[in-house]
Amino acid sequence: MSLLQGIILGFLQGVTEFLPISSSGHLVLLNNIFGIKEGVLFSTVMFHFGSLISIFIYYFNDIYKIVLGFIRLLINLVKNKRINIENGYQNFALMIIIATIPTGIMGVFFKDFFEGLYSSLLAVAIAFMITGAILFISEKFLSGYKRARNISIFDALIIGVFQGCAITPGISRSGSTIVGSLFRGLNKETATKFSLLMAIPAILGASVLDFVDVILNNSMALTLPIIVGTLVSAITGIFAIKLLVNLLKKGKLYYFSIYLWLLGGLLIFLNFKG
Repeated sequence: MSLLQGIILGFLQGVTEFLPISSSGHLVLLNNIFGIKEGVLFSTVMFHFGSLISIFIYYFNDIYKIVLGFIRLLINLVKNKRINIENGYQNFALMIIIATIPTGIMGVFFKDFFEGLYSSLLAVAIAFMITGAILFISEKFLSGYKRARNISIFDALIIGVFQGCAITPGISRSGSTIVGSLFRGLNKETATKFSLLMAIPAILGASVLDFVDVILNNSMALTLPIIVGTLVSAITGIFAIKLLVNLLKKGKLYYFSIYLWLLGGLLIFLNFKG
């Protein structure tokens, strides 16, 4: 991987992780274009780590309050032998953990199936089309009222399933979880925040598993292109989050539907033409 490729892939990861157009699908596409075969897994892990940095920077105050709320929740559980949710931050913490459960189960049991899709550009193209469709439907037909305090366990489990489906390359994690949140009645601001904060355990868990594979396969090489790409991913991720929040408030998610339909249609055309 050259330095330029590292910058491009890092930029792509930072943008597509948060904009609902699928980071995994675009990384598969770019790796095919560049013909990158070696070190792909480790670079992917590092670029996703850059995305985590973006979330921590953008939502630092919220994460701080969520962590404090969760600690108080645990203290109260030990003292009173019961869970007493006092505010939205505590509920956010608990629901994020619950939402991660179905995602983790799907990742463990269907890992081989999902990984097999990474070798098929046609599968990625179809997934792009599906992501475009669910974004369009959500923008036109879904709206909600629930805030952080109102998210239920059933809501969290359903949204977690939506996130699990995003293991498929071409299915956007942010897009699917926002749609799942809107489907369960969350308002747009809460849906966006819940979706992005859910990414922390999801990305962290997937990265740990991939990092173990990297170590076992002796494929770890912290090169300059990977370091630079990780930094680029973190910086561009912050701007991508801001853009997503603004577009969702203005009801402009269908912009991404148009892009995904065009890209997916082009890839399907090229696949059958070739």
